[in-house]
Amino acid sequence: METTTYCDRCGRPDADGPHDACRAARAMEPPRYCPACRRRMIVQVTPLGWTARCSEHGETRG
Repeated sequence: METTTYCDRCGRPDADGPHDACRAARAMEPPRYCPACRRRMIVQVTPLGWTARCSEHGETRG
């Protein structure tokens, strides 16, 4: 079984292209999509960082 991963900024499959613009933008902003399931995440940005939560895969911090 093949596992597909997704871009955490645009939500498209990683295999769809290089996602160079997404990687550049991610240097300054939190992820928006879960890389495991492509669900839109709940993102909270604070002065100290950010949290992004997928209803299926839990929380990521940065």
